[in-house]
Amino acid sequence: MVAVMRHEPALAIGAVLTLAFAYLIVAPVVSILLQAVVVQPGDSARLHQGEGAFTLYYLARAFASRMSGILLWGPLVHTLTIAAGTVALSVSLGVVLAWLVNRTDLVGRGWFATALVVPFMLPTWTFALAWTTIFKNGVVGGQPGWLQAMGFATPNWLAYGTLPIIVILVLHYTPLVVLIVGNALHRLDVQMEECARILGAGPRMIAFSIVLPLVRPALLSAALLIFADCIGEFAVPYILGLPVNYDTLSTGLYRALSSRQTGVAAVLAGAIMIMGVVTLMIDLRMMREARRFVTVGGKGGLQRRQSLGRLRHLAALLPAAVVLIGVALPLLTLFLSTVMILPGRFTPDNFTLDFWIGSNLHTVALRNGILLTPEFWAAAWNTVRIVGIAAAISGTLGLLVGYAVLRSPVRLIGQVLRQITFLPYLVPGIAFAAAFLSLFAVSRGPIPALYGTPFILILALVAENMPFASRSGIAAMTQLGREPEEAARVAGAGFLTRMRRIVIPIQAGPLATAILLPFISGIKGVSLFVILAVPATDVLTTYSLRLLDYNYDQAANAVVLMIALIAWLGTVLIQRICGTGLARGLES
Repeated sequence: MVAVMRHEPALAIGAVLTLAFAYLIVAPVVSILLQAVVVQPGDSARLHQGEGAFTLYYLARAFASRMSGILLWGPLVHTLTIAAGTVALSVSLGVVLAWLVNRTDLVGRGWFATALVVPFMLPTWTFALAWTTIFKNGVVGGQPGWLQAMGFATPNWLAYGTLPIIVILVLHYTPLVVLIVGNALHRLDVQMEECARILGAGPRMIAFSIVLPLVRPALLSAALLIFADCIGEFAVPYILGLPVNYDTLSTGLYRALSSRQTGVAAVLAGAIMIMGVVTLMIDLRMMREARRFVTVGGKGGLQRRQSLGRLRHLAALLPAAVVLIGVALPLLTLFLSTVMILPGRFTPDNFTLDFWIGSNLHTVALRNGILLTPEFWAAAWNTVRIVGIAAAISGTLGLLVGYAVLRSPVRLIGQVLRQITFLPYLVPGIAFAAAFLSLFAVSRGPIPALYGTPFILILALVAENMPFASRSGIAAMTQLGREPEEAARVAGAGFLTRMRRIVIPIQAGPLATAILLPFISGIKGVSLFVILAVPATDVLTTYSLRLLDYNYDQAANAVVLMIALIAWLGTVLIQRICGTGLARGLES
């Protein structure tokens, strides 16, 4: 075996990566699940059992106690309501927009194809903060919303809870439907529709008998992906639900960890994991079914566009409204809030740049504008340093995973490695963060306690991003034949030389993308940082949330705008490197 590994390094790389990811990915998940059935520190006296002993107390407390309605069932109902409402509305709106952009002569179709994707590039809590800026009422303390400041009483159902959370998530996820369904419509050969039309079929029959069955796999995939994401969504419920005790499973998990109810937190994390795994397994099954659909055209797929006639200008109002509400209005609202002394007062004397570049502000904990505040730059440096290192490691490991999966002579190593690196995709971020905390919060053998250090954030980001980095590496290595490496090996080149001179130069583009995607995801991310970060490792997301908790809304919104700008610039950079635009759609 040693001789085989020496001759074929892919086997050794695969074995090492399998062991490393088993510890970084599988072990945290197993650890958090075990915490649900063993006595946690501090509960020994109450349970009359030794620490670490087997117990069903936490399961019973979460599922069948007087507190279960508050701990589990209420948040579960809220989570399912939000997820179902988001899926129904975003899919309905996204299908209409995808059809208008891809299959009609809509006015400004090319511009809308790109503009409609922008809300998906922005962090979800960008919309949540914009919503509170406008609709916040007096239920919670701090500055009032614009409407209340102008004398309009905002009801609670509009300011907080189910409705605003669903509306915001619909704005964020509708572009995902446009991308996935639009891609399916783009590849659909319209000759079948033309044949049906010649045979006398009406538009209704064509839509429901031909188009809908062919795009159904993509439609269901979009719905399931949105549902799975909504289950683990933390930022929006945190901003619009937590102030009024409107809990979802993710904020309930956060509350449990904050109050040191580790066992109950483990039960909630397990519930989120199971829901995410079931949902995404259904999606994988649908993807296998989708490969059975084959669209046959005569001489290639035709892309005739349906004429809207006089309605082509009127129909443009719908995508224009989505761009206005989903992009322009939130960003404009956030920006205006950062330059206003008092909310809702649009007079010249009320505008200022103090929250950006001011000094000696009349506030307790924020003495200067964010651009002159050392804490902001420390958080920005932490963000770039932690997320950048994690992204570089993720991209490199992703390429090595692809090399090991495609080049390893032992097929089992490749299969196991492929499945392990995909596991974090099945676990929502908030649950994965809790799992990481359970494993690395204390010293275990030679591994010291990492909580409170940047290392736990880097490791968690690397593990969370491996599904995307590894798939990018596998896809890239699939397109690289063995011949260049074999020729270099015959010429006497070693493994490191082959990687440096052949593999990495050829795969430079995919490697850059595999680094930039985790970087953008980490810049926008909240779930991992809110659980694993401490004040010493503040990043921009946690710094903005801390400002929000202190009711420094203007400064918090300014930080969010900086995050959105970085995320947008990173996305544009990816498009330039890949040579493609997001408007072309996502492969479903």
